[in-house]
Amino acid sequence: MSILKKLFGGRPAPEAPTETYEGFRISATPVAEGNTYRVSALIEKDVDGETLSHRLIRADTVQGLEEAQKACFRKAKQVIDEQGERIFR
Repeated sequence: MSILKKLFGGRPAPEAPTETYEGFRISATPVAEGNTYRVSALIEKDVDGETLSHRLIRADTVQGLEEAQKACFRKAKQVIDEQGERIFR
């Protein structure tokens, strides 16, 4: 199996809970990989009538869907704090 399939070929979790943080929408989209979930989130923000989006995918894996969703939000908020709207460039 190729490395890309291993990284991106997993199936997304069934629900994508969403939070708003500092004007950004974060959807937790952990990717199931066997008995663990890869940390992944969709970060969006409406700017001048256009929805900008950034897909965050981390190497981190977590056991349990609820813990994975928490990790997705935590990592997304960290990226927003560090980069702000620069994540869309």
